[in-house]
Amino acid sequence: MRILAATNNQDKLIEFHRILEPLGISLVTPSDLDIEIQVPETGETFKENARIKAQAFHRESGLPCVADDSGLCVDALDGRPGVDTANYCGEDATYPERMSALLEELKDVPPERRTAKFVSVICCVMDEETVFYSEGVCEGSIGIAPAGEGGFGYDPIFVVGGKTMAERSAEDKDMLSHRGKSLRAFAKLLEEQI
Repeated sequence: MRILAATNNQDKLIEFHRILEPLGISLVTPSDLDIEIQVPETGETFKENARIKAQAFHRESGLPCVADDSGLCVDALDGRPGVDTANYCGEDATYPERMSALLEELKDVPPERRTAKFVSVICCVMDEETVFYSEGVCEGSIGIAPAGEGGFGYDPIFVVGGKTMAERSAEDKDMLSHRGKSLRAFAKLLEEQI
């Protein structure tokens, strides 16, 4: 079965392929189909945004689509940046700028209060009537400074088990990460659907 990964984010596409292909899911990317759409993420929750993206790409392609919406929720910031994670500090900010701003906001917060979690919600739109969701959560904390060369986004400041996600191998990250968990849960749900 071919499923369209409803994202233009190359880092996410790499993770989607790495996690889903060993589970027997054949992924197609928007560029494979010459689809170039930008979908405004206007939802108030990760679930709403994931559905908006999956439905838009499904309508465009006619294929079953899987979309992820994910973000970083910091307890000391009342769950921010949350659904605004990708646009924290503005749409044009780079991830180093976003991490720097987040660390600045947390500069007076002691280590024991720097708890945070990454959340990923997957929405799969098989057809207009068949829509299902999975979710993955990775609990951790925000470090004092970026560390590591791997991963992407906020990985250099997100600490799990004494290491940032950027200090871990891709395989290690996939086992621990919010997206790895939600994609594996999605694969099980898909198996039940077909």
